[in-house]
Amino acid sequence: MTGVLSSQQIRAMIETGTLLGTPAILPEQVQPASLDLRLGQVAYRVRASFLTGAGRTVTDRLAEFEMHRIDLKAGAVLEKGCVYVVPLMESLALPMGVQAVANAKSSTGRLDLLTRLITDGGVEFDRVTPGYAGPLYAEICPRSFSVLVRPGMRLNQIRFRAGQAVLSDDALRALHAQTPLVDGTAMIDDGLGFSVDLRPVSGTLVGYRAKPHTGVIDLDRIGRYDPAAYWEEVHSENGQIILDPGAFYILVSREAVHIPPECAAEMAPYVAMVGEFRVHYAGFFDPGFGHAAAGGTGSRGVLEVRCHEAPFVLEHGQIVGRLVYERMDQVPDHLYGAGIASNYQGQGLKLSKHFKA
Repeated sequence: MTGVLSSQQIRAMIETGTLLGTPAILPEQVQPASLDLRLGQVAYRVRASFLTGAGRTVTDRLAEFEMHRIDLKAGAVLEKGCVYVVPLMESLALPMGVQAVANAKSSTGRLDLLTRLITDGGVEFDRVTPGYAGPLYAEICPRSFSVLVRPGMRLNQIRFRAGQAVLSDDALRALHAQTPLVDGTAMIDDGLGFSVDLRPVSGTLVGYRAKPHTGVIDLDRIGRYDPAAYWEEVHSENGQIILDPGAFYILVSREAVHIPPECAAEMAPYVAMVGEFRVHYAGFFDPGFGHAAAGGTGSRGVLEVRCHEAPFVLEHGQIVGRLVYERMDQVPDHLYGAGIASNYQGQGLKLSKHFKA
């Protein structure tokens, strides 16, 4: 095997016990190139974020940092600005040739809900070494909104790969020539660059900024919340906006992205030298995202942006991130947006699925 493992390979891993779940992993958790992970029964409020460290377990570190524990069975609020560790229902028994990487799901990132995977012996967030056998935990830190969670909710996802799967810039140019990855010119330099859209085709709405004092969001309530209660609209008439330090923004890429069925992609932040901000959460783009074979005509990338220490002027067309493309080991037997519940196929500027359209 060489490449990102597909949905049918993930199901085979479940059948052979490489992926374990208590209770059993559900069919709907399997995505084209990833597996959704479920929250367990309890959350530990901790004093600070931590990495486990070589030779130590998360349980050991919880004994050091735990403040109190919260039973999630009836639903519980994770408060803005606090850090929690939640054991997940899934565990791993990876073979030596397979490693894993995790990321927040799209709706999680759009709520500014920092969610990272930690493991026993881990020295990096969201990275699982080949051959790892043991439990999985989610570190959760709500940054803009307090949220109501329950066991079984799926806030992050995990992707498996064997060998070197990343496409070189030359391979990416060849793929773009064969199957356009963006409409128009592709900016390829250590991945596919994408820029921010601050000159919409109609109107002046270019994004949203999270309000500082809001109510709780129940993550099970889809399409129920009034955006105006949680977000301020951001308008621009001159193709630029000023980012305020510490504020969280939802913006959109200028480019419409295509992910061919034989590839997957991951959003990575652009180099820090471009300005006092970052695209806050990396994210997975599944095979078929924006692709014609899956009912797409190109889909914009939603940008979750946080400004750092100083106010910063962001201008239309400024490069803010890049997509790293990887080969699939096998083309998945179902694609993003094709016969599955895909909330963001064909998207433009869009808040998470919890808000009314």
